Amino acid sequence: MTSDPTWTVTFDGRPIPVHPGQSVGAALTDAGIRSWRSTRKEHRPRGLFCGIGICYDCLITVDDQLNQRACLTPVRPGMRLESAVADGHPPPGSGNGSAGSADD
Repeated sequence: MTSDPTWTVTFDGRPIPVHPGQSVGAALTDAGIRSWRSTRKEHRPRGLFCGIGICYDCLITVDDQLNQRACLTPVRPGMRLESAVADGHPPPGSGNGSAGSADD
């Protein structure tokens, strides 16, 4: 993006400048943050993968709401973003979570 950032969000307590219209995933990537959770078994870093909401690699906590897909969540002024907790997988009943990539 070429316009000046007009909003700020926090990621793990650190201020991040964002642009209106960005997704959380785009804003984090634009700020140089490439991963915000890790896989269950091997603890490998995960961030954006498909970018269109099919996989669950980009899960993040947004304003205390666990397991939000960063690629689909639009930024809002003052959002609190936190690295995914525990295994970082969607809660039961929100889909199978297996499409797009293997989570080792």
